[in-house]
Formats: sequence, structure tokens, C-alpha cells
Amino acid sequence: MNHHSVNASTTDIRQAKTTVAVPTLKAIACKIGHLNLAIRIESVDKILKQTPVHSSGLNSVGIAHVGDREVTVFDLERHLFQTSNMDTAQTGYLVVVRNAANELRGIPVTLLPTLIDIPLPTLRLLPESYRHSDTLGIASHVALIPEPEGLLTLFLLDLNLDLPL
Repeated sequence: MNHHSVNASTTDIRQAKTTVAVPTLKAIACKIGHLNLAIRIESVDKILKQTPVHSSGLNSVGIAHVGDREVTVFDLERHLFQTSNMDTAQTGYLVVVRNAANELRGIPVTLLPTLIDIPLPTLRLLPESYRHSDTLGIASHVALIPEPEGLLTLFLLDLNLDLPL
């Protein structure tokens, strides 16, 4: 009869620890100006490349033809920073989202959004006083996500609000 002895080193024991899964919120992240914005993945209808947006240029709203539908496009960069992002819809991307009322809305972005898992413990509700007094009131939550370069501040858009006109 052979007897094998097992010597488990402390390194082996540390590696065998089970990891606890942290609940996350799936979202897409995109950069608008110097802000990082997130949209819940279940709200995203599609992401289109090079979609023309028609607008008078007098405000931050335009219209895009998406399939057989017209989509109202909100230039969040112009709303937040007074610089227009509508022209980048010609060379960038249009994120088409669906709100709770099932309305399609478009948000032009310069760079392709990325899929991100936001750890729920990092999400913080924005105070109502802030939401009512700042143009970023279109966000409901903020997340502080640790990254190798430092903390990533990510604002979660509240698509059930009427986006600014």
C-alpha cells in the first residue's frame, strides 16, 4: 500500500481561496468632453457608425434616420460644454438608446463606447440638490472605479429623464 503525503504550502492555500463574485451593472462607457458617461446595457438599442444628424444648429437637438424610424438626437457635449458633437456623428458613432417609455433617442459620441461591468458597491446616488442645479443632472449615479492609473469617475445617465433640449 502506497501512502502519499500532501504538503500544501501557504502559497497553494492562498491560490485556492475562493473568490467572491461582486454584483455588477453591465453598461457601456463613453467619453463626452472630459467626462466619462455610462448607459445601462439594457437601455442600448444599437450603436451606429457614421450616421448623419440633421439639425438647425440653434440648440443641442437634431434628428437622424435610423432604419424606418426617426430618432431624436441630443448633443450632450454641446449641452454640457457648449461645444458641438453633432458633426462627429458624421465620423463618430451614434448610441441609440430606449427609455422606459420605449422612445428611441440618440447620443453622438466620437469614440466607440466600451462594455464595462460597474461593481455595484462603487455606485453612489447623486444628491437631488446637485441634480437640480447642474447640467449633469441628467446623471442619476456616480461610480468611482479603481484602475491602475487611478480612480475612474463614471456618471450613469438617467434615460428616463427628458434629455435637455
